[in-house]
Amino acid sequence: IILEYVEGGESKTRSIDLLDLRPDTDITALVEEIQKGEPLITTSCLEHVIHLVQRLQEKLGEKQNHKFSLFKVLRTHILPLTNVAFNKSGSRFITGSYDRTCKLWDTASGEELRSLEGHRNVVYAIAFNNPYGDKIATGSFDKTCKVWSTETGQCYHTFRGHSAEIVCLSFNPQSTLLATGSMDTTAKLWDLEKGEEVATLNGHSAEIISLSFNTTGDRIITGSFDHTVGVWDVGTGRLLHTLIGHRGEISSAQFNWDCSLIVTGSMDKTCMLWNAVTGTHIATLAGHSKEVLDVCFDYTGQRIATASADGSARVYNAGTKQCIAKLEGHEDEISKVCFNPKGNCILTASSDKTARLWDAATGHCLQILEGHADEIFSCAFNYKGDTIITETSGSCSGKRKILEALARLHLSQCSLFLGWFGPCQMLSTMDSSNYRRLFEKRLRNALIQPLHAAPNSQAAMQEPNELALTVKVQFVKRVIEFYINCDCCD
Repeated sequence: IILEYVEGGESKTRSIDLLDLRPDTDITALVEEIQKGEPLITTSCLEHVIHLVQRLQEKLGEKQNHKFSLFKVLRTHILPLTNVAFNKSGSRFITGSYDRTCKLWDTASGEELRSLEGHRNVVYAIAFNNPYGDKIATGSFDKTCKVWSTETGQCYHTFRGHSAEIVCLSFNPQSTLLATGSMDTTAKLWDLEKGEEVATLNGHSAEIISLSFNTTGDRIITGSFDHTVGVWDVGTGRLLHTLIGHRGEISSAQFNWDCSLIVTGSMDKTCMLWNAVTGTHIATLAGHSKEVLDVCFDYTGQRIATASADGSARVYNAGTKQCIAKLEGHEDEISKVCFNPKGNCILTASSDKTARLWDAATGHCLQILEGHADEIFSCAFNYKGDTIITETSGSCSGKRKILEALARLHLSQCSLFLGWFGPCQMLSTMDSSNYRRLFEKRLRNALIQPLHAAPNSQAAMQEPNELALTVKVQFVKRVIEFYINCDCCD
């Protein structure tokens, strides 16, 4: 439960932990116990809180046996998508794209409500300021972040300061700060009211590709290509802990709900569990045969799900550290995994062009969600858990736009590969480094089929172009830069 109150003229929020709520819990006794330590719950609002918790208890007792069916396919972006996000109610969602826009949609009707335009490059990282949902943040390869009004589409702020692409961002729970992570190896905190930079989080030696606040908003974690995760004090910007132990790039990192644990996934094929307070390593959750591409907690923080390039997902008990279910059935790698709000179902998105629903307790596949013609790289439940959105890089919609691009890949041995590729094709290389794979999975443009090109050769152009992109992709050890300059041709 989130309580809103005013202190010193400022609107603030406080969260109440209901992780022990069960279908047979005595609600009155539970709320009275919470009231003893929470002065915001006064006698006048006690009945309202009891009613609210009763509603939550009823939801816990409901059995989820309905099937999901495809009801909308949305095609308006002229270039592939990068990310998707629901607002808390699930009534609206946003999509980011390589076409340099973010679009706001009505979930029920599938109607495009507005297009947020102003970035000069790929819009990669997007988010609502949930639970409020009145603001949208967009992070771009143009090195800026913009904050928009959900209702009017007005741009409140444009945050400048990063020297490389912004690839991740997050609002704090109170919606007073925005954090951005960049390929320049730093994260920054921004004041949403003043529109100013609050702090720069320096400490990583390579690109930051994941960041997340805890539920109280006083800590933030950053995952990096340097194989480590940083734990930072939000108030001071000070680095509290560096989580060292992975032997590969970090792909994902997340707090559990009560802020006691951190889970990290890595290209070293493992998932690690950490004490969020002390920064000490608790356990290594092994079992996957290829890179771990995504990790998440359920709402209680008692279970962990992992998604891997080996085509499987796993569920671990955070207490016993044991694998309790193996989710097997996908025919290609899984890039995204998430629990539904109740925690009894898991959703996975795969390069085999399907998403799947699984029973979180048994690992049994409940439903295969088909219909996409391209690899699915992202998926999400809405807050109620009754709507799912899946996202694919896809081909351009409407009048097909044929793109051509010149790619230069400078690998660690400085080998040069040349080739032409369209929006769903990319030059193949023989390099098998984790840098290339993580780049492919985290910067979605490489969910791609190979052209048959040899080193130091140039492949044929597919078709005449209508748009031209020049893409420079450099891999020099841990330094990865990705630029796209998109200009219309005559």
